[in-house]
Order: sequence, then structure tokens, then C-alpha cells
Amino acid sequence: MSPAKKQKEKEPELTNEPKSGCYIFPNGDRYEGQYIQLPDNVLERDGNGSHTSFDGTMYEGTWSKDKMHGYGKIRFPSGAFYEGHFQENKFHGAGTYCWPNGSFFRGTFIENKMEGAGEFTDTEGQVWCGNFWKRVAPDLRFKINN
Repeated sequence: MSPAKKQKEKEPELTNEPKSGCYIFPNGDRYEGQYIQLPDNVLERDGNGSHTSFDGTMYEGTWSKDKMHGYGKIRFPSGAFYEGHFQENKFHGAGTYCWPNGSFFRGTFIENKMEGAGEFTDTEGQVWCGNFWKRVAPDLRFKINN
């Protein structure tokens, strides 16, 4: 007779396929959207979703590794908002930032700063264009609309 073969129990496979759901954080923040479950049972926002903070800040867009990453829109309680590309929770790439008074900047952002070519439209609708570096725009020019 041959010895009986022991059968190994199959361990459940962990997949990184996104699931969808709603999670309310201990501080009152709320996330609704896609997430993945890591091997240690930690949930990580990943994919499309919206997060509303207890202070009223709201982000809707793409997440990666629990960070705003990709395209999205964030609205602040002041009325200001940013719409565009994010990289690891920072404005990064092409985007538009609008202040509560209606003025806005449309251009390139690098790590939350206006960097490179862009246009600033003031509260009167006048457009100023040029290169922006942090908070300075040394070659800013008034754009004449024909």
C-alpha cells in the first residue's frame, strides 16, 4: 500500500484588484470609492474615489497607493479649488487653481507651485501670461484679446 498523501489546504489568494466601498475615518473623514486590501488587512485608496474631510475639503479623482495621484479636483472650504494632475498628494502637471475671488491660474504646477508657462486671469477678466517660478513671474505680459 502506498502512504496516504497529505493534502495541503489552499491559502486564500490576496489580489490587488480594486474593490468599491465606503469608509468613515475615526476623525469623521469619509472616503467612497475604489480601494485595495493589503496583506496586513490595511485598506488603501486606489482607483477612482472621493474623500471629504471633516473640515469640508473635498477631493474627487484618482488615487494610487493611498495618495491623490492622477487627475482630480479638490475643493477647499474657502471656495478655492484646483483641478488637474496630482502626484503623491501634490498639484503636479497641468492644472487650474481658482481663488475664491474668481481669479485663476492655468498652467504647470510642480510640487504645489506654479512653475513654467501659464496664464493668470484677474478678477476683471484681464489675462496675464508668462513664466511663473514659485511665487514670482518676472516676464509677466498683459495679453490683449482681439
